[in-house]
This record gives sequence, structure tokens and C-alpha cells, in this order.
Amino acid sequence: MSPSARSRKASADPHAADPVAAAPLDGAEPGAVAPVPAPVAAASTGPDALRRVMHDPSGFATIVELVPWAGELGDARGQKPLRMAADLSGNPRITSLSITDNAGGHARLSPDAPAEAVQALGHDVIVHVACRDRNRSAMQSLGWDLLSRGLTSVLALTGDYPVDGYAGMPRPVFDIDSVSLLALLREQGAAAVAKAAADGQPDPERHTYLLGCAIDPFKRLERDLVPQFLKLAFKRRSGADYAITQVGYDARRQDVLLRWMRREGIDMPVVANAYILAAPVARAFHAGRVPGCVVTDALLEVVEKAATGPDKGRAYFLEFAAKQLVVGRGLGFHGIYLSGHRDAGEIARVLEMADAHPADDWRSLVKDVSWGLPGAFQPFESDGAGLNTDELGKAYARSLTSGARARAKAGVDPVYKLNRLLHERVFEPGSPGFATWGAVYGKVEALHLGRPLHVLEQAVKVPLFDCRDCGDCSLPDIAYLCPESHCQKNQRNGPCGGAKDGMCEVPGHTCVWADAYQRLKPYGEERAMLERPVVVQDNNLHRTSAWGNTFLGRDHFARRAADAAALPPGTEKGSRS
Repeated sequence: MSPSARSRKASADPHAADPVAAAPLDGAEPGAVAPVPAPVAAASTGPDALRRVMHDPSGFATIVELVPWAGELGDARGQKPLRMAADLSGNPRITSLSITDNAGGHARLSPDAPAEAVQALGHDVIVHVACRDRNRSAMQSLGWDLLSRGLTSVLALTGDYPVDGYAGMPRPVFDIDSVSLLALLREQGAAAVAKAAADGQPDPERHTYLLGCAIDPFKRLERDLVPQFLKLAFKRRSGADYAITQVGYDARRQDVLLRWMRREGIDMPVVANAYILAAPVARAFHAGRVPGCVVTDALLEVVEKAATGPDKGRAYFLEFAAKQLVVGRGLGFHGIYLSGHRDAGEIARVLEMADAHPADDWRSLVKDVSWGLPGAFQPFESDGAGLNTDELGKAYARSLTSGARARAKAGVDPVYKLNRLLHERVFEPGSPGFATWGAVYGKVEALHLGRPLHVLEQAVKVPLFDCRDCGDCSLPDIAYLCPESHCQKNQRNGPCGGAKDGMCEVPGHTCVWADAYQRLKPYGEERAMLERPVVVQDNNLHRTSAWGNTFLGRDHFARRAADAAALPPGTEKGSRS
């Protein structure tokens, strides 16, 4: 844990930030529910509803977030969210309730406890699972537990960095990341289906997970945004069935996401996010106290003005969310994820307000929900009406030309250039150096003399890479940047969603994946940096020679090669770099 991590300000909890969050709507009785509007096209509801809607090309889901509390299930603090769940059980528009997992890095009741209670009300339930607090064994145990309870809809997340806990800030785990979690759960679910079928159980497919993931399309810089899109494709290949966007208020960037996915053949449904604002929450988002959530200066100004009204701007904020729903549906999103609400009545009002807008009039609302970051990178040319065309942005297209890449190479770190050369001639399987050093390490270890070579390795790698001696080295995976020392979450399969302008959500650190993107782009390799199998670090190799483990076939590269060799002929086998 770094000193900067210990000293940084606690991340704001958006669900505790609003001092009037527990107040009823103006003129309403506590717990009162607004009339449910007659749906234009009622969504599928009840158990397994989200799976049906995500598999329906014309489906549109309404997902409502439920945030657990700091206390046991029967605690008084849990009565309000559980009452909301009960009230929503009568609303035919609600597809699923989505239960968070220590959101914002704050300790709360585990999501599986309220999930069972909500499921008993007849709801389809999404259980968030974050990698922050559990190692891979705990993930496997949790996965079997969820399957046993029939909770097969999971949103796989990396998780925010922790900010508080018992007697101080806890040490984060991040043993695996969201990509490897998706792979783990996909394999676990497939094994459960096969076992159920072998045992003759009825409907063995009920053990299949429906796996969701997150995507943040609201980054300002190219080096933050494009890796997010590359990781989304990686998540899809690793088992994700659908995605939900991070909190943001920019319809043009939402359009960018969908256009990029179509261009790159990322075929999966995406749900837009509409967090119902309030002035305190907007201030927290604007200040960056909730990683990845974006409110611009201009939007904050509008929020502050609306909040001076007698209802503290609540009617305006509900209408804003309704417009986000209408525009999201018009753009082609497969649903809306609603959060920041106070009760079931607000959800009903948002849906009612959305229904009041003609479905074919969504383009007229684009400007109302477009609050992009000034000077933001734009992958596509503007259509002149607030959205995009399919033509790549001129500046971005120029940067992809061979001439631009050649000029950019002049600024590449010479140490990185040397690392590339050494990798090609020594560490790449099949190279002369690889065979030579493999023989050397084999003889040295046979004589039990590996320690001097390990000391030499550390003498080279510590000053060059700030090596932490993990033994399962990912330097070639991340443009010769060490994820153990350069990433506060040890992300080996792409960036999390917390980075901002090239900087980690933990102050004082750059984002290792943004830096890797910058290193790889002059060589034309940035788009392929995640086109490889999932990396799962083998902790059994900790404090052993990574060079020896590479040359003698013990690290994840060797496992990757073995897996690739088992693939049918003609199947893409990935790469070391």
C-alpha cells in the first residue's frame, strides 16, 4: 500500500452524499409509489428476465440499482431499499434489480444476502462481484454459492480501490481482474451445466451464468479511451454476455461506443447508465471523488442552478434521466440502468416521463444530454447534429498512418527500444537466445545453483522496471511496464475504469495501460495489445526467477503455448508481446 494511497481523500459514497436522499418526493407520503404508467412495450419480468431481454434483438431492459447498507439484512437501514424492491415488484416495466458489491470501496452488506430476499419477491437479480476483496479461491467459492442459490446473473467488476474499513484502510486483493473473473465464472458455469446433465437433472441449462461487464466510454484522452474499447472486446471473448456503461452524461460518447463496437465486430448488447443526479452527488462526480464518474464544469453549473428550486431540482433531474433513457434507446442501447433514485416512485416517474416523449423524436433531445469533456479525443467525425458519422476522426486517422507512426518512434524511450530487441532475440520462443538460455538454466538448476542468476536478474530488473519479483513476469504483455509496481490493482488484462487523463485513481501514479498504449502506438501494435489469451498470475512462482520460469516453461507464457498447441489447426494462437 503506497503512502499516497493511505493519505488520499476518501472516495465519496454517492448513495450517502445527498443529505436529502431519504426524503420523500415533494408532496408525497413516505414510501408512496407513483402510479405505474401503461408501458408502450412491457419488458420481460420475473426470474431470468434479463437473459430473455438480452437475447431478444428488439428487447429493452430496465435495470434498477439497489445498494446494500452497512449492517445485517434485518437492520433498520435495510428497510428502505427492501421496501423499494417490494414496491417495484408490482411494476411490469422492471426487468432486473442490480445489487452492488461494496460500491466506491465502502464496506457494505454482501450483495448475495439482499439478492435472495429480492429474488423471493419475484425479481430477476444481478449480483455484482468485484475483485477488490476476494482472491480466486474465494471467487470460486462464491461462484458455487451463487449457483446453489439460483443467482446466475453476475456483473463482473474489477472494483474501486478501497477507501475505508475496520481500524483503517484495508489492503486490496486484486488477485484476479474482471477479465479473468469472467473466464473463471464462464468455465464454472459450463462445468455445472455438464455435471447437471450427466446427473440427469431437469433443465441443466439453468446453471448457465449470464455475465455482464462494465465499459467506460467517457474518457477524455485517446490513451485512456481506446484501451477501454480494446478491453471490452477482450471481455466479450472471455465470456461477457452484455455490458453496462459507467456513469456519464454525453450522448456523443455513447454513440462513439456503439459505432466502435459495430466497426470492430464486438457483437453484444449494451445497457446505458442513467444516474439520477442531485447537487451533492454531482459535486462528488465533478471533483473525481468517485472514480470513473464524470460531471463536467458546464453540467455542474446547470445542476447547481436547478438545485436552487423548491424541490432542490428533483423534477429536473428525473426528467434528465428520462431523456437519457429516450436517447439511449434511440441510439440503439439494449436497456437503461437507473441509479441514484430515492424510492420506487421516482423510478416510475422516470419511466412515465420517458413515455411522454415520442420514440422517433429522440434526436431532438440529444443536445440536452450531451455534456462532453472539453478538448476530448474524438474517434469519429461529427455529424453536425451532436452525434457522429462512421468516418474516423481526421486527427485520429492521420495518427494511424505509417508516416505519423515513424515520426512518433523518434520519441520512444531508448530503453524500451532495447527491451524490444532483447525480447526478439532472447526471450521469444524459437529464437537462438531462448534455446541457449533454456539450456543454461536447465544445467544451473540441475546443479542447484540458480540463486546467483536470480540475484543477477533482480540487479537488472529492479532499477529498470521496479520489479517486485513475482516470478510470473508480464513485462512483455504490457510494453515492458511492470503491473506489480506500476498498477495499484495489478491489472494484467487491460485497464480498469478508474483512470483519468492518464492517471490512476490512486493519486501519484500513472495508468500503466495508458502508458503501454503510448509505447505501442508508434509500432502499430496498440490495437493488438489485448488480442491474446487471459493472463492469470501464478502466485506459486513468487520470489522465484522469472527468467528461469520463462526459459524452462513454468510461467503463464508456457501455459498459453500449451493451450494454443491444443487448439484446432487454423485457430488463432495469440502472441507473447
